[in-house]
Amino acid sequence: MEQSIDMAALSSSGPAEPWPGPEPSGSARRVYLGILGDLEAGRMVPGQRLVETELAQRFEVGRNAVREAMQHLAGRGVVDLSPNRSPAIRRLDLAECFEVLDVAETMTRLVARSAARRFGPDHADALERAITDLAEAAAGEPVQFSAARRRFYRTLLLIGGNRELQRLFPGIGTHIIHAQYPSPRMQGIRLADYQAMARAIAAGDGEGAEAAAGAHVEHVRSVIRELARM
Repeated sequence: MEQSIDMAALSSSGPAEPWPGPEPSGSARRVYLGILGDLEAGRMVPGQRLVETELAQRFEVGRNAVREAMQHLAGRGVVDLSPNRSPAIRRLDLAECFEVLDVAETMTRLVARSAARRFGPDHADALERAITDLAEAAAGEPVQFSAARRRFYRTLLLIGGNRELQRLFPGIGTHIIHAQYPSPRMQGIRLADYQAMARAIAAGDGEGAEAAAGAHVEHVRSVIRELARM
């Protein structure tokens, strides 16, 4: 049976539900979203150790909630849970960054193609709102653009209706790549790329949407190559 679109979820633009896939609830959710927000804002950085007692105190939760949040963040590719060491924000070497982007390209192409194939009149407002949010956020702070970027992908995932993509897509380690290789140029590049993806999706052009998604990931690769040579 085809999965129905959750239009209430598509209408939500707040930060409380950045993805339609599985996330922790209750106190663990507070820690989970707090660490993601800190990473996007630059208050946490790749390689930084995460001390359980400090996080419990800061977010006013029990240590079990911190542990649950760590498990979810590890599943999303944000936290490294190496044995016999405290958790840390994941840090990638250059080769691993490109490995992540190889996976991201395949998955992003599928997200865009799926959204284009299922796009209908009922989705037009949600997609237009997601692109408008991105354009407005592009003039602001990176953390605002990151939130708008999450909402954009969340909208595509919900339109596409592929539950396995909804589960797997958040686990791609692009959060870490964006934190590890910040570039003032990338916000404008991403906005133009997302607008191209949205135009193809709204036209029901699966091949065009997939091509735009692939071009976007290649643009990210190019910027990382430049930054790595500096």
